[in-house]
Amino acid sequence: MTAQALKKTAEDWRDGGFGLYVHWPFCAAKCPYCDFNSHVVDHVDQSRWADALSSEIARLATDLPGRILGSIFFGGGTPSLMLPDTVDTVLTAARAAWGFANDIEITLEANPTSVEKQRFRAYAEAGVNRLSMGVQALNDDDLRRLGRLHSVAEARAAFDVARDCFDRVSFDLIYARQGQSREAWRSELREALSMAVDHLSLYQLTIEPGTAFGARADAGRLRDLPDDEMSADMYLETQDMCGSAGMWGYEISNHAAAGSESRHNLLYWRQGDWAAVGPGAHGRLTLPQGRGATESHMAPGAWLAAVATQGTGESLRALLPRNEQAMEYLLMAMRLAEGLDEARYARLAGGPLDQAALAAMEELGVIRRGAGRVAATRAGRPVLNAILRELAA
Repeated sequence: MTAQALKKTAEDWRDGGFGLYVHWPFCAAKCPYCDFNSHVVDHVDQSRWADALSSEIARLATDLPGRILGSIFFGGGTPSLMLPDTVDTVLTAARAAWGFANDIEITLEANPTSVEKQRFRAYAEAGVNRLSMGVQALNDDDLRRLGRLHSVAEARAAFDVARDCFDRVSFDLIYARQGQSREAWRSELREALSMAVDHLSLYQLTIEPGTAFGARADAGRLRDLPDDEMSADMYLETQDMCGSAGMWGYEISNHAAAGSESRHNLLYWRQGDWAAVGPGAHGRLTLPQGRGATESHMAPGAWLAAVATQGTGESLRALLPRNEQAMEYLLMAMRLAEGLDEARYARLAGGPLDQAALAAMEELGVIRRGAGRVAATRAGRPVLNAILRELAA
């Protein structure tokens, strides 16, 4: 590899940008479909957690001097259970560690319960400028089935408060739920589109091992789920309805008005760098010795103790071989409507994608090529996993 090519590889992260992920692992209740690292506890010493998260940010800043943060994302768990002072402390630490871009995007995930919505204005005053609300359904019966603690009325009220506090508000819905018909989903999606400001995340219900829904499915007690054909039809109708409303599907499950895409999530899909703090948080960092993966202790108590006694909550830091970097880029970038940059992939992989496989799939109409990029077509998105298997072979 030439010196110029080596330099481009070392600076590959710049194509995606640099951000910070903060994981808050606590929830008021564990949803039966959730396989995230989330925990229900009686009490949280928020001051201690704020100090530990700030300490981790300061530690990572010594590895990544001179960076400018383009985005910060508070995920979980339920970050809206954080006190506004905790959020403010973490943001103050991030600003001290790295510069902030003038247009930095700072997102906080929230649940629409009355307790949490009272904090929205204080989050905005701390610096949060984008809220992502976990609504999940606009049907009270289904909200109960999904283990949610709010009603549709509470979700609407919280959404109205959020719109007053933040310029950008997104919310999530889950479809292909138990007993849900295509017409019921169309009606619910029309309602969501009438509420939406600039962004919607719309996920098909997936049954993950290790969740309460997974156990029910294994026992044959999770009935009336739509079959694969109906789920695929729901997906395509979702794309059409959102597109007609000007909320384009810029990623498999994410829709936004032009210019309102989630900048932090684009960082993941475009394979930028992100520092990650909190229990179970995974990061990607480009260091002088190469691009690496970081992982943190999963259990909140173990993570907190490690930060206090060892000065780091990391449980793993490992360099990623270039072929793994290329594979990550393939898997992430092909989720985007903009697709994958073929030259960037070839630089990471040490060679181009299989041209015969590309030609065959282009003839089938499941991918398109142009201007040096490869992307899934409308017909290809529902079978993206099959496309990825062909390209990764």
